[in-house]
Amino acid sequence: MVAASLLFNDFRERLAALVARHRIPAIVEHRDFVEAGFLMSYAPKLTDAYHQVGIYVARILNGARPADLPMMLPSRFELVINLKTAKALGLDIPAALLARADEVFE
Repeated sequence: MVAASLLFNDFRERLAALVARHRIPAIVEHRDFVEAGFLMSYAPKLTDAYHQVGIYVARILNGARPADLPMMLPSRFELVINLKTAKALGLDIPAALLARADEVFE
């Protein structure tokens, strides 16, 4: 599992090459990493998170106190799978998991 980090984000292609060379089935937090060659990601949809931030900013600008606002949790998650990476690792992704994926890279 590779956690989200600005450092990791800047080097995602290098990290993808490293895990591929060592044949590590790595799971990540953001779809950009799957595009770079990691096996899969499962995380809250970033567009939804940005939308929630906008709602909070609007409420604060309209006079709400930040301390009074409820904590918001993600409501939608995104599963992205890289079949090319799975094949290179010799992994068979179950059809049920592929059917649940929001996006599959081949």
